[in-house]
Amino acid sequence: MADSAALLVSIGHQAGGLHTLRAVAVRHPPHSTLQPSPTKTFSACRFNPGWRTPREEMEMSEAAGIQELEEERETPGKIPKEGDGSGDVTPLTGPDSLARPGLVRHKTLRETALHSKLSRLLKATSWLVQVEQTLLLPLLQQHPLSFHPKNSIEFRNICSHMALQREGQQFERDLHEAHQCLKTIIEKLICSLAVVPSDSYIPIQSALRQILQNLLAM
Repeated sequence: MADSAALLVSIGHQAGGLHTLRAVAVRHPPHSTLQPSPTKTFSACRFNPGWRTPREEMEMSEAAGIQELEEERETPGKIPKEGDGSGDVTPLTGPDSLARPGLVRHKTLRETALHSKLSRLLKATSWLVQVEQTLLLPLLQQHPLSFHPKNSIEFRNICSHMALQREGQQFERDLHEAHQCLKTIIEKLICSLAVVPSDSYIPIQSALRQILQNLLAM
């Protein structure tokens, strides 16, 4: 019973982290849902090379590179507000950044990678909680295992801290730490099951390895 209670505590913390991750995922939707303006035909062509022949694509890329270098020399890192002749500038974020195809493309790739990592973390956590509740918990009465909720508590705390971040390096660090923490939880479970002389845990080990593989997928 002590093993079951410890596992329930761990599952509770993991479920709390999962709830937080879902809220974070809603706040960080995939950047690909944003559609380029119809007037940004050139930008769309760069994202979809198949729309032009290789020669045309090369010419467009060269022209884009020249245009970006000229713009960066004039106002590096910033662009002027439209309709404002005072010389005020705004950071390259939001819809205004569509005027800079190269920079938008770089940001899109970065945000897409972050969303993919967040999505894998969310799915892996959900699957882990399900496996623990439906497969592992019923077997503990027959084959006791040692559990400690330390890593699960840490995982929940990291997710809570990540939920307070908007963008930037701290959010990325928290996301990386959450990945590593969940990886540790799964690996410790696999090791614990490996020392038990029972075939009953083999399906659970297989499921945990699959979760780990999906979590670490590039």
